[in-house]
Amino acid sequence: MRIALIAPPFIPVPPKRYGGTELFVAHLAEGLKQNGMDVVVYASGDSTVDVEVRSLYPQSEWPLEAEIFGNLKDINHTAWAMADAADDCDILHLNSAAGLASSRFIDSSIVYTVHHPREQPLSDFYAHFPEVDYVAISEFQCSLETMLKRTTIHHGIKIGDYQLQESKQQYLSFIGRLAPVKGPHLAIEVAKKTGIPLKIAGEIQPLFRSYFESHVKPHLDGRFIEYVGEADPAAKNELLGNSMAMLFPIQWNEPFGFVMIEAMACGTPVIALKGGSVPEVVRDDVSGYVCDTVEQMAERIQNLTISPLLVRQYAKEHFSVEVMVNKYLRLYNDIDSMSHALPLAPDDEISVAAEPGAAAA
Repeated sequence: MRIALIAPPFIPVPPKRYGGTELFVAHLAEGLKQNGMDVVVYASGDSTVDVEVRSLYPQSEWPLEAEIFGNLKDINHTAWAMADAADDCDILHLNSAAGLASSRFIDSSIVYTVHHPREQPLSDFYAHFPEVDYVAISEFQCSLETMLKRTTIHHGIKIGDYQLQESKQQYLSFIGRLAPVKGPHLAIEVAKKTGIPLKIAGEIQPLFRSYFESHVKPHLDGRFIEYVGEADPAAKNELLGNSMAMLFPIQWNEPFGFVMIEAMACGTPVIALKGGSVPEVVRDDVSGYVCDTVEQMAERIQNLTISPLLVRQYAKEHFSVEVMVNKYLRLYNDIDSMSHALPLAPDDEISVAAEPGAAAA
């Protein structure tokens, strides 16, 4: 079976820093390849994922300077990719809504992973394409939609890419876009309530520059509250791995939240506020705590006794690439069962190649 994974053209696959969708595409592509699938990824030309890559645009472009022109670029890239893939691919797997409109003109089977939070205009748009197989990234997200052909598959990561740190340092961490919905201002509040230093990493997007200047920057002193910039994979591994806990004071219905499972892979518990998928990802007293208030977050941190080994084991059992890949293999097999039968292995027998230099547990 030949599978086309079509990513947006703005961020390379895998991403160098920010890019949850692009990280998902890279993990899925390489996992499918390691299990005998013929995979092609459509993305920007500077992508380095270890499968065949085809591109219309040679370079990534992020952040976008003008959203309307970015949308046109996405439409152009995705329509081209679908026309190209339809010639020799059995399944076209979309990761942005732009491609759904082009599905009218091809006969190939279409899978669409819904990476966006639920919005009525998007749901109305999806209703025009009932033949597509939709994948939600959390049960919470799936419950908000009404498409008949929909299922849930959680994201997975390469656990071996994250180093387990059993001895933690006395600081808290926050990783995410520095935007109101992510709650970095609340992470600062938690740190001050506990008296434990906080290290913040994340992208400052132009749209939220004023928020950063007014709600985050005034608290930065380089010692107790420290902003370390954007975190590449190595920096993220170090920041999360050494942290006694990662704060996730989300202020919206997060569809999934990659950084939660990345922290858990490092053996670092997640202290989060409820929102969207959080109660699905974080298991109380096993991989962290789901809290109702900032005060409760602070209280949990001051009485933290969760074992890093237990946190990492939980991540491995529920959010590994192996688990995710097998679920997508089953989905592809169901879609194409009339003419293909994919070999399925137990989750613990699926092999995913570790990246060079990846740390072992």
